[in-house]
Order: sequence, then structure tokens, then C-alpha cells
Amino acid sequence: MPFVRIYHPSGNDTLYPAALSQGIHRALVDAFGIPTEDYFQVVTPLQAGTELIGPDTFLGITHSTDLVIIQITCAEGRKLEQKKTLYEAIVENLSNDAGVPRDDIIINLIETKRENWSFGNGQAQFAYPTGS
Repeated sequence: MPFVRIYHPSGNDTLYPAALSQGIHRALVDAFGIPTEDYFQVVTPLQAGTELIGPDTFLGITHSTDLVIIQITCAEGRKLEQKKTLYEAIVENLSNDAGVPRDDIIINLIETKRENWSFGNGQAQFAYPTGS
């Protein structure tokens, strides 16, 4: 049930957004074991430097105008090793498939309770029954 927001610099090849999207989704399927049909994303191109802004360096990592920011909201409960595996898989996929420099991939993971999701019909499909 991850919901992914992908912010990337505009002006790239028309296949670039799909390569980002698919690379992140593959990493989620592999690292978190989500079903392949669990594919909810918003991919947003932004003008580098004015709408998509990051520092030249942070924590000793140099960033360029190719910066891609990924925010993943998902249910809580994954182990630290799964998260590390996810981050590395995303960087590997985006670097190989879309040509994004490894230093330019920022990932933010937000975990929520399962009861905070509704996938239609006004229902909380993944809410645990009372008392569990």
C-alpha cells in the first residue's frame, strides 16, 4: 500500500518519468514484498533551481540539478534491513534505468498506521479489527 511521490527535474526525455516510476515500484516489490498491482504514484516534473531545490552539498554528498526527491508513505512495521534494502534498490534501479546520479537520489519514508488508509468506498480496508 505504499503511496509514492516522485519529484524530478523537468526537461528530460519523455521516457524518464516512467523509468523513475517503474524503478521505484520494482524496488518496493522486491524489498517490501508488496503486490505488483499495489501501484499508487504521483510523478511531478519541476523546474530545477526554482521549483525543485536542494543544496549543492549536504552530509558530504554533492548534489546537481539532476536531483530526484522521492517520498514514500507506507504502513508501519518494516524492519531497518528492509528499509536499507529498499533505499539501495531504488538507487540502483534509478541509476541504471534512468541515468540518475546516485548522489542525486533523496528518499524519505513516512510510516503510518494501517487504519489511516482508504482505497475506495469510504472504507478502511486494512484497519485491524477492534481488540487486535
